[in-house]
Amino acid sequence: MSRRIGVVAVQGNVSEHVDAIERAAAATDHAVEVVEIRESGVVPDCDALALPGGESTTISRLLRLEGIDDEIRDHAAAGKPILATCAGLIVAARDARDDRVDTLGLLDVSVDRNAFGRQVDSFEAGLDVEGLDDPFHAVFIRAPVVDEVGPDVDVLATWEDRPVAVAQGSVVATSFHPELTADDRLHRLALFDPLLADADVGAEA
Repeated sequence: MSRRIGVVAVQGNVSEHVDAIERAAAATDHAVEVVEIRESGVVPDCDALALPGGESTTISRLLRLEGIDDEIRDHAAAGKPILATCAGLIVAARDARDDRVDTLGLLDVSVDRNAFGRQVDSFEAGLDVEGLDDPFHAVFIRAPVVDEVGPDVDVLATWEDRPVAVAQGSVVATSFHPELTADDRLHRLALFDPLLADADVGAEA
């Protein structure tokens, strides 16, 4: 059965996420329809979501104005997968430590925006990520860092002892941009592994 995965497309690396999702679907031999979300009414029909990076204040404002914010909250509350990257992590957090960001409260974390510096301070690093067998080549661009983690949040990866990938329930979030590499394993881990597990349960029933 084909799955419908939405990429929130109000700002950020939309096409890169679409490409990564399609590669991940092919790698898992999974049929998928990828849709770009710019208005309300689309999220409720999606099986999973990607919330890309960009500028967190702009993203949060547009989500609220378009009425997409509450739909994403309902999606997460229903246990449907979400992958949030870079600014998406900031928007998904409980606390962005910035009143200009209307966070979604999907993750019980607080985030230090631009913790790794400005655009010129961008860097790449190999990370050990829980759930992946080999290191993931991570691209950090004006990256946030998680500075407080609630008791129900799992830290999936750290850099210099600071969390840069976390998960809570069906939500996975990263400080870095997995969509900017050819490695689609994080998209598989966040968006497809739960879906495939659900499909297996349905097949057994």
